[in-house]
Amino acid sequence: MAALGYSGVAVACPVTVPYQRTSDRQAHWFIGRALKALIDTAGIDKSDIDGLAVSSFTLGSDTTIALTEHFDMSPRWIEWLPTGGASGVMALRRAARAVQCGDAEVVACIAGDTSGSSDFAALVRDFSRFSSEAAYPFGAAGPNGAFALITDHFMRTFGTTREDFGRIAIAQRANAAANPNALLGRKPLTLEDYLGAKPVAGPLHMFDCVMPCAGAEAFLVMSENRARRLGLRHAGIAGAIERHNAFFEDPVAIRAGWAMDAPALWEQAAMAPADVDCLQTYDDYPVIVAMQIEDLGFCAKGAAASFLQSHDLTTAGDFPQNTCGGQLSCGQAGAAGGFLPVVEALRQVIGQPLGRQVEGARIALASGYGMVTYDRCLATGAVLLEGIA
Repeated sequence: MAALGYSGVAVACPVTVPYQRTSDRQAHWFIGRALKALIDTAGIDKSDIDGLAVSSFTLGSDTTIALTEHFDMSPRWIEWLPTGGASGVMALRRAARAVQCGDAEVVACIAGDTSGSSDFAALVRDFSRFSSEAAYPFGAAGPNGAFALITDHFMRTFGTTREDFGRIAIAQRANAAANPNALLGRKPLTLEDYLGAKPVAGPLHMFDCVMPCAGAEAFLVMSENRARRLGLRHAGIAGAIERHNAFFEDPVAIRAGWAMDAPALWEQAAMAPADVDCLQTYDDYPVIVAMQIEDLGFCAKGAAASFLQSHDLTTAGDFPQNTCGGQLSCGQAGAAGGFLPVVEALRQVIGQPLGRQVEGARIALASGYGMVTYDRCLATGAVLLEGIA
């Protein structure tokens, strides 16, 4: 049976609540700011939003249902997405289905978090059950320990070097220079800076790791007809995939769910990797960017190093990637980091970037990676957005 497409669905109104290194405000404030910005940008009333999808790590015991009370809303459809870096793609896919099925007419998709604690022990305690209970007592807990293992295994398997990963971080920093929201975008990054940075958890050094911050990202999903009536620049969904707990048999992750479903994504969209004008990847660490470039079909498995050596990842280059600077240069606003690739992809294809515009960008691919245990990722997804108006 042919896969159900996403015809008739529009994605519009990319919103970013400016990032802050730390904040004494709760996550609720950042999510509320994003909601208001969506309403103001679309020129609609709050009551017009009858669907709400939310992702956050720092709401405490609150979830989407509690937020409807906080914000005086009464939606017909809600979704709670505690899936981190995959949450943006998942929110978009599920909101699109809700619109297609008539369960909601206008869905607000929002991710937001605060960052007010410098307590490293608290950070790693909350990262994952395995990290807190088994690894932290031995000094290897938290995301840095997990991704050090993944990065080391990837390098040993394919011969990828730190210089190769440095090309990702350096290009993204160059992209961030024009983005006023990028917390690290003011200072250029050289290969010498990257290689000589403070070690964190071998082989990871400081510029391999995202900086926690506070902020929010959001977008609206509705019918194409409604977007046109509202006069909104919008994108269509050419294709999307979602996969969980892929390749659980691998001792340590060197691939993820995209490798299973990328052929179906390209077939669904009637496109090929060469048709993509810019790629927006989830980038908490450079190794994951390399993994996505391979698994999404832009090069063969294990060939990311040669691909990175032969392509320019800046906005003016032949392979624009994370055109706003990504999390490595903007900061990681908690779960909003999982929305950032989708929001930036939307910005590029409708001509509303925060930084530089990729010339002629019409097709953008956004991908997500979330819920990492100690040696793998449990949630992945990708979506192809095509600018319409």
